[in-house]
Amino acid sequence: MFAVTCARIDREDPLAGLELGERSEPKLPEGWTTVTVRAASLNHHDLWTLRGVGISPDRLPIVLGCDAAGIDEDGNEVVVHAVIGDPEAGGGDETLDPRRSLLSERYDGTFAERVAVPRRNLVPKPPSLSFEEAACLPTAYLTAYRMLFVKSGAQPGSTVLVQGASGGVATALIMLGHVAGYRMWVTSRSEDKRRLALDLGADQAFETGARLPERVDVVMETVGDATWSHSVKSLKPGGRIVISGATSGHAPPAELQRIFFLQLSVIGSTMGTRGELGRLLQFCEQTGARPLIHTRLPMTEAREGFAALALGEQFGKIVFTL
Repeated sequence: MFAVTCARIDREDPLAGLELGERSEPKLPEGWTTVTVRAASLNHHDLWTLRGVGISPDRLPIVLGCDAAGIDEDGNEVVVHAVIGDPEAGGGDETLDPRRSLLSERYDGTFAERVAVPRRNLVPKPPSLSFEEAACLPTAYLTAYRMLFVKSGAQPGSTVLVQGASGGVATALIMLGHVAGYRMWVTSRSEDKRRLALDLGADQAFETGARLPERVDVVMETVGDATWSHSVKSLKPGGRIVISGATSGHAPPAELQRIFFLQLSVIGSTMGTRGELGRLLQFCEQTGARPLIHTRLPMTEAREGFAALALGEQFGKIVFTL
């Protein structure tokens, strides 16, 4: 079968380790099944894998990709939940299983004609969502859903600041927050991306690091070093920062004095559960919200999508189709 594989790690030139071509059919552990992939979406996680983040050379070669929608062995249209974990080991939450992983970390991922997954990881795809739309949801949009609706504690009408305006999680936060009735503010270095964020539903867009008109209730942080100080200073007393990534660096000054004096909360958030993915799909079906797709490419042209992601050219999701 055709697949997109990480064959080597190259921190300086990640695309050098990307291989497209034939791969053996997936093997099925007990309790697993196969999904014929119709669409899969690209995440920064895939680029980080090529750079050796979260994976060791002894696991290579491995098929890339966390997200997919397709057809199961019984002919049902399904969405693949990317978290491979035991809910019981996490107290009912598979993301808290100490041994959890994502597809493409220990097991082959979704950038292939067929992917093997645990049966419990299949979620019915609503008929109103296309395969391409559904394939955008299991990582970026699920991460945003949990940050906003599970972790933030924000009520509709609250002001939520999203640091960075163009990545998959950021655009998901803008769209979901707008539909749910939050006042969504965003930052970006790019004037074009600030304008696109406003078109997507953001109420205001500011240059990265700009002084805001007022302090906000919640900050959604995925950038890290470059925006951390601004995030802390932008919060009202008692506000929260919800963190699901640190793409610019993971060790900024802690600013502990401001955090304890203003009684700020710093909340970590990673992915989401199968149940939350089901609720996200229902949310999209009931509200009409749809993920923003930057471009659709045949999976045979995956290298082009990876190159665009590496350059930061996308606004929204890059989707591969089969």
